[in-house]
Amino acid sequence: MISVGVEEEYLLVDPATAVPAPVVGAVRPEAGLGPFAEGVEIQDELLQAQIEVATPVCRRLDEVGGHLLRLRHAVASAAEAHRCRVAATGAAPLRGDSSVPVTPTARYLRMEGEARQLVDEQLICGMHVHVGVPDPETGVAVLNRIRGWLPTLLAMSANSPLWDGRDTGFASWRTIVFGRWPVSGPPPHFDGLRDYEARLEELVASGVIADRKQVYWQARLSDSYPTVEVRCLDVQLRADDAVMFAGIVRGLVATAIAEEKAGAPLQVMTPELTQASNWHAARHGLNGTLLDPLGRPHSSGDVLFMLLRHITPALEDAGDLRGVSGLVNRLLEVGTPADRQRRALAEAGLPGLIGLVTGAVTPE
Repeated sequence: MISVGVEEEYLLVDPATAVPAPVVGAVRPEAGLGPFAEGVEIQDELLQAQIEVATPVCRRLDEVGGHLLRLRHAVASAAEAHRCRVAATGAAPLRGDSSVPVTPTARYLRMEGEARQLVDEQLICGMHVHVGVPDPETGVAVLNRIRGWLPTLLAMSANSPLWDGRDTGFASWRTIVFGRWPVSGPPPHFDGLRDYEARLEELVASGVIADRKQVYWQARLSDSYPTVEVRCLDVQLRADDAVMFAGIVRGLVATAIAEEKAGAPLQVMTPELTQASNWHAARHGLNGTLLDPLGRPHSSGDVLFMLLRHITPALEDAGDLRGVSGLVNRLLEVGTPADRQRRALAEAGLPGLIGLVTGAVTPE
């Protein structure tokens, strides 16, 4: 069975105000020394009010879910010990009056010096899914075949509607903030591995980005693992929704590998239409239309069912069809996490919002 792993980023926030709390220097070591996690599974991020967890390599979705619950418990317990909460939201609803300090590594300090305002506003959190591929050439073929589905995944995952205490009008404001870096957004189509590597080499040689890690495409080959890394997702309120995305992304990768082996024809969406589809998904989430992988508009529900049909054989092979399809149906019924954030704020104000974004992570 194809391997899968998940990384999640969270915010550390004041439990009363939801303002980011720059205490990762205290929270991370405590989380990594507890009974629920090892230090290597918990990482710093760009800003000191962010923390990241990474599951081990998994083969089954129940493994993914178990590890995410364990890691969420570890970081939340450590945060509670330092009088803050862990918030599973794609963007900080409130940012406070002063900038959050950068984590003092050479890489992050260099980024701060080159793009201060972008770094100050990088209070955003995503979810990354790694899926194993047999070799880099196959990995590039997978990128070409899944790129048309990335806006659909983005719309489904949207969990960042609020910024500076206001509704941005976007379901995923994180996508808009992240899209300001030089190399970001949907990946282009590649003419094989040689083309992929040449483009990365040209980008680094230009001096505009410091290294390959600053190629922030929404899907790319990992330089650290033999995986395709899908990065378009907002972090999820619920661990089981994160598991759903792990299953969907693995299903897309498995389907792409099967199509590539069979020599199935590939229809490529133009870059401008891919970018427009991505923006539209970030703007509306599932509240309206989505563009399918060929750029044709449909109701969001129809596109989700197209996605499920597309990956059903792969889900069946992995034993994931029932679980993933049930979670997709729930998503259509209750809405995206962005919809839930808006409802919580409207119904219970700031306390309700804080309870929502921290409640799925805070240990009982």
